[in-house]
Formats: sequence, structure tokens, C-alpha cells
Amino acid sequence: MVVLARLGRTTVAASLALAVLAANPGAALADPRLPKVRAKLVKLNERADELVEKYNQATEAYKSAKKKYDTLNAELGRKDAQADALRKELVAVAVDGYQYGPVSGWQRFAFEGSPEVTLGSMASLEQMTRVRAAKIAAYEAATKDLRDRRTAAKGALAEADGARDKVRGEKTKVEKLVGEQTKLLRRLNAFKSGDPSSPGMVYSGPASGNARRALQFAFAQIGKPYRFGGTGPGSYDCSGLTQAAWRTGGVSLPRTTWTQWSWGAARQVPLTDLQPGDLLFSKGLGHMGMYAGNGKMVHAPQTGDVVKVVDLDDYWRTRLLGAVRP
Repeated sequence: MVVLARLGRTTVAASLALAVLAANPGAALADPRLPKVRAKLVKLNERADELVEKYNQATEAYKSAKKKYDTLNAELGRKDAQADALRKELVAVAVDGYQYGPVSGWQRFAFEGSPEVTLGSMASLEQMTRVRAAKIAAYEAATKDLRDRRTAAKGALAEADGARDKVRGEKTKVEKLVGEQTKLLRRLNAFKSGDPSSPGMVYSGPASGNARRALQFAFAQIGKPYRFGGTGPGSYDCSGLTQAAWRTGGVSLPRTTWTQWSWGAARQVPLTDLQPGDLLFSKGLGHMGMYAGNGKMVHAPQTGDVVKVVDLDDYWRTRLLGAVRP
């Protein structure tokens, strides 16, 4: 699944129209439906952006909740096994008392040994019982805590499941939108399938340190197709590309555009003071890219397009919400 970026839609539409005119000016001029096609494409892009991010967000929430639940459940299983072993020991003591009488220890030792031995053995038995009971009580308390935590995790899991199920229906709508987008792009002779094995380009910009490594990775993906939900290596969506690039740079970013923006709340920088490697976010958080330096941005843009570098011109700048420096 693939979606068009929110940023630069008018520019995209205009460039598509120019491409059609250049390729076949007579046909383009003769087809009065093309303006309607472009307008429809813009509306599809806007709807797809919203649905894509909601689906991504719900999927990540589900993964996190499921991981927490699995960890707690496994820990609970280990604690339960330990508690069961202690309970079995206590049962053995109870069975022994039933078979030989509640004072069997006193009767047996009264005839087999001295009073000192008898008293010492009885004390040992009572101590053993107390120790076992104390251990069981401790494990039962720990188990209760784990059960409470697992109940909480189940609640989180159920909530995440609900969110995922809700968006799953929207996913079908996204796929339908993608199909329409692809159809319209092909009609405009502007669809790019990309190459999952593209060798990319060598980054030669001004970045240094971790930012340079992140941009080197991003540039090496140039030419690979945009895919909704793509995190590499053969395809990417916008936030999947920035996450993978900055992972190479030693920074662990969240998965989605929304969470990357939230993660960088304390790391925001003015758009007038950009440095290579800064994350760039569109208004509405439907799209993002990475500043490459020299007035350029590298990003995974939209349906029917590929990872590429674009000029960060005035048009783009007016549509940016802000920037974050990892």
C-alpha cells in the first residue's frame, strides 16, 4: 500500500500535468478531464495520509501492548511453577501428618532417641514447615502482583486490539485509495514503480558525524519505491525511511510520523536554522522527510513515486509544521 504525501500536492499535480504535456501535448490538451483527474488525486492524497498514519499508529500500539503482555505472562508462568513446587512440598508434609498422625514426629522420636533429639527434631520440622509456608506466601504475593500486572497488560492488549480492528477496516479503504491513486497516476503517465534493488546515490553534502551516516543511508535508498508500511530494505514509507536512516546514525526513533514528532518535542529547531539530518514534518503530520543540506530534502514521497531528493523551496517551506534535530 502506498500513499501520496500531504506536502506539495499542488506542485505534484502541476508537475504531473507538465509531464503529460511534454510526453503527448496533443492528447493532454484534447482531454478536458485531466484537471478533474488531478483534483481527484489531491483529495485521495489527503484522505490516504490520514488513514495511513492512523493505521501505523494502531499497529505500533498493538505491538507494544502484545510484547508487554507476553513478557508478563511468561514471568507469571515461571513464578507459578516455583510456587507449585513449594506447594507440593507442603502437601507432602500434610500427607505425612495424615498417615502418621499430627504428632507422629513426637511419637517416633520419643521411642527412637533421647528427649534432646526428639525436641530438636520437632523444632526442625516446625521450622521447615514455617519456612515453606513463608516461601509459599511470598510467592503467592508475587504471583498476585504479576496477575494484577497481567490483567493490566490484558487491558492494554484489548485496547490495542480494538484500535487495530477499528483501523483494519480503514486499511481496506486505504488499499482502495491506493488502487485509485495508481490508476490516476498511470493515466497521467506519471507512475513510478521504482527498483527495490536500487543502488541509490552517494551523499556528498555538508553533514558530519551521526547525521552524515543517517544521510548516507537515506541516499543509498534513492530509487527504491514508496510503500505504505515500508521499513526497508526494498521499500519505505516516509517515517520508515527516517527511522531506518537514523538507526544507522545511532538514534532509535519511534515508528510513525506522529510518534517521531512527539519524541522530538524537546528537540525542535527553527525552520530558519536547519542542519543536515534534521527531521522535517508537514502540517497535519501526514508526511515527513530529512533535511540533506544545501536547501534539499530526501524523502519517501507518495504512491507511484520513489525515494528521492527535492529542493526545499518556498512552496515546501510554507507547508512545513516544524523540524526536529535527533
